[in-house]
Amino acid sequence: MRDEMTFVEQVHRDLRDVRWPEPAEIRARARRRSRRTAVLAAVAVLVVASASAVAVGDRSGQRGLSPAASPPRPAAPAARVEIPPAALLQQDDLTARSGLQLSEAGLGGTVDVGTALGRCAARRESGVSAQETWVSRSQTVLRPATGGGRLGDVLVVQDLHRMRGDGAARFLDGLRRQLTVCREWRELRSIEWGGESVTVEDVHRWDVPRRDFAGDESLLLRHSVSATLDPVDGRAPGRPSVPDATVVVRVGDLVSVLILEPTAEADLVRLAGLAARRMCAAANPSC
Repeated sequence: MRDEMTFVEQVHRDLRDVRWPEPAEIRARARRRSRRTAVLAAVAVLVVASASAVAVGDRSGQRGLSPAASPPRPAAPAARVEIPPAALLQQDDLTARSGLQLSEAGLGGTVDVGTALGRCAARRESGVSAQETWVSRSQTVLRPATGGGRLGDVLVVQDLHRMRGDGAARFLDGLRRQLTVCREWRELRSIEWGGESVTVEDVHRWDVPRRDFAGDESLLLRHSVSATLDPVDGRAPGRPSVPDATVVVRVGDLVSVLILEPTAEADLVRLAGLAARRMCAAANPSC
């Protein structure tokens, strides 16, 4: 017990010897500490800002310049993805009376300028890879209904495709190579003739009577099957088909394929010019 009292007395003596600062001195120390903290914070902000300025200078190739010395470049406009309906031909663009209009939009796919040309290019190994479509929109315009619950005949078919990057320009380059490789192509097929199956040979030809008459690039394709012959005896069990025409137009990253029924090349050329003007506002870049 005596030992515990001795320890307590010692603590009391030590506490009496401690010099406690006056209140004014405590407040002064607090002010100095606050000023030091503020200065350290300001220095830290200055260091971060200086590092940011150097980083900006390094990226721009002008080390040490502050951001204010290099005005920021305006952001590039975002590329359009969706194809609006207004980018397609409208009713006012057609000279013939039209009735029902069927339309649809989709993702992916490839541009179709005729299945026969695709078969020829594949079998002759043209080396042209298909350019994948990003998004597409298509329409089929019919003539007025003839009554009796029947739909009218097809007047115009238009497919409009948007491709990524320079895919639209590369598609036109590939199409021109295909037309060179497949200027004339013979294809065997089977048909029913006189109640029996007959093997015949079709002679396909593709011509390009007009080029670059609309948009950035354009082609008028003329496809004809000049003869349908029995390769054994040379008979012609079928009559040659009427040539059909297709227009392909590119504006920026957009490619449009137009088919007019009945085929009238002068009207197709006129519609291609109208189609190109409507594509301009939706293309990347716009024109």
